[in-house]
Amino acid sequence: MADQPKTLGVDLGERRIGLAVAAGGVAVPHATLERSTEPAADRVAVVAAARAAGCERIVVGMPTSLSGDEGPAAVAAQAEVAGLRALAPDLEIVVFDERFTTVIAQRELHTAGLSAKQQRRVVDETAAAVMLQSYLERRA
Repeated sequence: MADQPKTLGVDLGERRIGLAVAAGGVAVPHATLERSTEPAADRVAVVAAARAAGCERIVVGMPTSLSGDEGPAAVAAQAEVAGLRALAPDLEIVVFDERFTTVIAQRELHTAGLSAKQQRRVVDETAAAVMLQSYLERRA
């Protein structure tokens, strides 16, 4: 796995964007960005985070339904992906199924003893790490 490029995982939420970073085979929570009123500004912030972390790839979580259909959130995520690709053509940008990542992250944080208030601060970046780790394991 050492030949894997450093990767930024992105969990797109309505209010926050969770970020995780992986070098090699381990994804770790990195940061949570508060959504602005401008999607373009949010994309600039994601690309800036990727560059600051030295990432060559961005993996964006695709919110598909349990049936595998793409609803409004998936359509919005596809628009974000297109915007990221236009903004950073030098970075590899891929999508990956993110079903259940927030639920898994909440369970992990609850098991770790974090209160609901503490969880809100880190659940998005933890969900990004869960999604990114799943992506890495699927590629292995």
